[in-house]
Amino acid sequence: MTELNRRHILAGGAVAVAGAAAFGDSAEAKVGATPIFPVAQTTIPVVGLKEVFPVRRIYCIGRNYAAHAIERGSDPTREPPFFFQKPTDAIQVVAIGTVADHPYPTLTKNYHHEVELVAALKSGGKNIPADKALDHVYGYALGLDMTRRDLQNAMGAAKKPWEIGKSFDHSAVLGPIHPATKTGHFTKGAISLAVNGTVRQNSDLTKMIWSVAEQISKLSEAFELKAGDIIYSGTPENVGPVVKGDILLCKLEGLPDMSIKIV
Repeated sequence: MTELNRRHILAGGAVAVAGAAAFGDSAEAKVGATPIFPVAQTTIPVVGLKEVFPVRRIYCIGRNYAAHAIERGSDPTREPPFFFQKPTDAIQVVAIGTVADHPYPTLTKNYHHEVELVAALKSGGKNIPADKALDHVYGYALGLDMTRRDLQNAMGAAKKPWEIGKSFDHSAVLGPIHPATKTGHFTKGAISLAVNGTVRQNSDLTKMIWSVAEQISKLSEAFELKAGDIIYSGTPENVGPVVKGDILLCKLEGLPDMSIKIV
């Protein structure tokens, strides 16, 4: 091998090493890169802990009580479960023992309440068997799926997505999360909502068409569920409108009450 060839090979190797190093630095820089602006992580307080529950996704099941399915024009004996999502920053946390101000949203003249049990996941996966699903539940909360009903109905009639009726600011109201290790799993229990002292929604979790375990199982067929996901498990019948000044009181057997005032 001539000296010229040897120098050419060594030079080429040096360039390759330098290129690899530069590429590595670039890849490493991307991994540890600083965001161009901060985006807040949505979290929910956990009862009894300083740590908070970080929210990854919000899933909601539609028409999961037979009577509510009927009042919304569906056949509960034949309709499979269906789901929609809300953005994580739609969450409004209501502290125990308080009455939180809840802003009446824009664009609607028919704003509805929907009281629900909320399940919070600590793990997940794909195609989770129903008999293993509750193993993934970290805890539970009492929630409100607030709905711009006129916009939801208009979108449904036009065969368009529901987002404008369901997925807006403050539309995912809930109390703090109670670990399942303390409360057990919610498969039964009275659930109700009163407006200005008059009970409107009044049912029991046993009347859900699809249990929390079944919801998790069905959801995992369509999405890979992960820690940080929360699931609004559906509302009983007699949803209805609220106006500014109304005070809503939500109750679920086994959890503290939750209350908001429409402002």
